[in-house]
Amino acid sequence: MKIRLMEPSDVPEVVEIERLSFSTPWSELSFYKEIYNPRSLCLVAETEEGVSGYICMSRVIDECHILNLAVHPFKRRQGIATMLLKAALDSEYADLCRYIYLEVRASNRAARRLYEKFGFRTVGIRRNYYLNPVEDAIIMMLEPCRIGGESNS
Repeated sequence: MKIRLMEPSDVPEVVEIERLSFSTPWSELSFYKEIYNPRSLCLVAETEEGVSGYICMSRVIDECHILNLAVHPFKRRQGIATMLLKAALDSEYADLCRYIYLEVRASNRAARRLYEKFGFRTVGIRRNYYLNPVEDAIIMMLEPCRIGGESNS
């Protein structure tokens, strides 16, 4: 498996994973905008079969936001999401972040456990954030000095 920057040629495979993973998927245009946004980082996990997963992050000044993370349903539970998240958090891009935020469906326990494993903690709730079905989002935050759950102090 190889983790690398997302390229425009990856977008059709990424959109297919997105469509299989979310009830309100991003469009191709949304992914192209992130690829070309100088404040964003988009990575893919590539296997022999092609793109198996992706992560997108965006930065405003010194705060980052994990916008999207998904793995193809047939490739789940193989550590791909862990590798993508680790690569993003270990990147020079993340070094510029004072805090890293994300939203996750309240019912998505597997994703919440993954983020907690990396040291993210719950800091709030966005009521009725998700549609189809309507559901609350759990807001999670990571202080990069605590990446991996260990303090660098």
